[in-house]
Amino acid sequence: MKTRLSLVLSLALLPAAARADEGMWMPQQIPQLAERLKAMGFRGDPQAFADLTGQPMGAIVSLGGCSASFVSPDGLIVTNHHCVQGALQFNSTPQKNLMEDGFLASARDQELTAGPGSRVYVTSSVKEVTDEIIGKIDAKLSDRARHDVIERRLKERTAACEKDGLRCRVASFFDGLKYFELAQMEIQDVRLVYAPAEGIGNFGGETDNWQWPRHTGDWSFYRAYVSPAGKSVPFAKENVPFKPKHWLKVAPEGAGPGDLVFVAGYPGRTQRFATYAQTVELAEWAFPRTVRRNTELIALLDEVGKTSKETEIRVATRKRGLSNTLTNRKGVVEGFKRGNLLAMKESMEKNLAAWIAADPRRQKTYGDVLPALDAVQAEKAKTRDRDATLMDLLGNGSSLLPAAHTLYELSLERPKKDLDREAEYQERNWSRIREAQDRLQRSYDPLADRALLRYILGEASQLPAGQRIEPLDRETGLTSGMSETDAGRKIDALLDRLFAGTKLSDKAERLALLDKSTAEILATKDPMIALAVALDPLWQANRERTKTRDGAYERLGARYAQAILEKSGGLTAPDANGTLRVTYGRILGVPARDGLIYSPQTTLAGVAEKATGKGEFNAPKKQLDAIAAMKAGKKTPYADPRLGNVPVNFLSTVDTTGGNSGSATLNAKGELCGLLFDGTFDTVASDYLYDAVRTRSIHVDSRYMLWTMSEVDGATNLLKEIGEAPSLDVMAPGR
Repeated sequence: MKTRLSLVLSLALLPAAARADEGMWMPQQIPQLAERLKAMGFRGDPQAFADLTGQPMGAIVSLGGCSASFVSPDGLIVTNHHCVQGALQFNSTPQKNLMEDGFLASARDQELTAGPGSRVYVTSSVKEVTDEIIGKIDAKLSDRARHDVIERRLKERTAACEKDGLRCRVASFFDGLKYFELAQMEIQDVRLVYAPAEGIGNFGGETDNWQWPRHTGDWSFYRAYVSPAGKSVPFAKENVPFKPKHWLKVAPEGAGPGDLVFVAGYPGRTQRFATYAQTVELAEWAFPRTVRRNTELIALLDEVGKTSKETEIRVATRKRGLSNTLTNRKGVVEGFKRGNLLAMKESMEKNLAAWIAADPRRQKTYGDVLPALDAVQAEKAKTRDRDATLMDLLGNGSSLLPAAHTLYELSLERPKKDLDREAEYQERNWSRIREAQDRLQRSYDPLADRALLRYILGEASQLPAGQRIEPLDRETGLTSGMSETDAGRKIDALLDRLFAGTKLSDKAERLALLDKSTAEILATKDPMIALAVALDPLWQANRERTKTRDGAYERLGARYAQAILEKSGGLTAPDANGTLRVTYGRILGVPARDGLIYSPQTTLAGVAEKATGKGEFNAPKKQLDAIAAMKAGKKTPYADPRLGNVPVNFLSTVDTTGGNSGSATLNAKGELCGLLFDGTFDTVASDYLYDAVRTRSIHVDSRYMLWTMSEVDGATNLLKEIGEAPSLDVMAPGR
């Protein structure tokens, strides 16, 4: 298997016209792209990208959901504004709402903790461990037994890697065809340094989200702190700034149309290797369900948020996350319809099946894969409504019921040997579980939590016969076919009992229960815990079924991916999976639709034109004054002479997805010329089937960041720290 894949990965590139700029590449693949990059004008050393502890890759970090990068020798980190919303919310009060006003620490002792659970991950090594994970597995094992073997090996490998105090992950690539071990330093003391006001950092709000033209100042700064001995420790007054080995120079000249740019970060997940059946479920069930639910949940939170300023702050981050996902999923659904992507996906799969059938060797190697994958998918679909609703109940749909379930499950897992525990409850995650329960207090609101739980219970009440959550029906008296009115009365009675009797809204109570035995937790007779306990058997049964399915996917997926790779005959990037990737492209506009062309840059002029002084377009007065002063003749080193203005955002052809938020956009010299923060609405379906012509990503220009820091927010301390003290003479046109 390993030899065959190496052969596939070493073949020549596909024709450039067919490939466009597709590919979230593993850094170690970049040297194989040398000829392609050279043809695009790159004169650097592609090998530099493969050195994850060198420059520039050693400066790229993960925040555990967003990407970021070091920009000073004192641990200063730049990322997106929307990536620090949790920290802003954690430090906000009705009297001082940082989510609206922004924040700037003029000295290091003014920097604020980002809150429990905040992390910075600095990569120290990546190595292939395919043979260690899937080597010498008996082909006769059942799917469940196969999964158990792989899961055990993953846990053992992770534990061995973490003996040196690192945070490690063994990740699957090409649907289980390859495995790589990633070792990272996990920095626990993360502090908020600077975030512009909402009227800059989220200018345009949901109206402009995923849209172009865009005028959003989506940047903010953190700082990483460690102990005086350089060790990763929780927040402490005596901690000192982390000293990274590498950091990026911020390019004061930014980047312009036609320039080659790279994006380095941690994209979350794409599913371009998904089968047609899997893609149909996403397009016709999962995403429409998300669109409906998020629309209704946002409206619900809007109403709850009107009750008080405190509630509005507590629900803001959840509402923004729902809104971002809603817009994305709408774009994907529309993209599937408009681009006829399902038909294209079906055609591609039929071509693959015909290619397999045309050769006896291929038929023997791959012939059973597609039918078997479709059978697994069909079995999963039988209870998808029930299973998704149960996940909402005990996952993250509300706050207290999932907290109760976490406490109960942890008590069941704690007595086991660590390698026998479910992965999420291994000892390596106990501190994270505690931090999550601690941080929950800053976003918990009883009115909002009751409203969210009522919504999910309402969904459960309408499940069809055959997909009922039977333990819930027994607890509430709900039945299939019951009217919404009657179901609502029973749900309200349950909620009255839950919220009147639970003590889990108290942080100290929750944290104390983290260390209790199952018997002690049951002895509390807390009604929220009692409901979680009643639902747990179905949760456990679903987990067992999932493990069996995963064993099938692990057996079939690798061969499916191998067939695709062999048929393509070219170097191919694996699907994004939350690991470090590099993508490249040019700053370039795009024909948006008939008669309309998107130019690749926007400027401060657009900010002034859009500013209404209200809502999503409430640009700060000091920013508008600075724009007016520049228009009146005040010079700035950050103006682009070709535009006659300061660039704000730009489009490029780089291939990105969620998780890339905050990724460093690098020029050909490896300098930070911007930050990736979004994609365009009409091409978000590229996560599932890449659009080689229209796909664009949206970046904030480094010049807008520097101009705002200089002319609007007075962040002179940070400008000096990143080495930016420009001279108008040096930065004059023609530099």
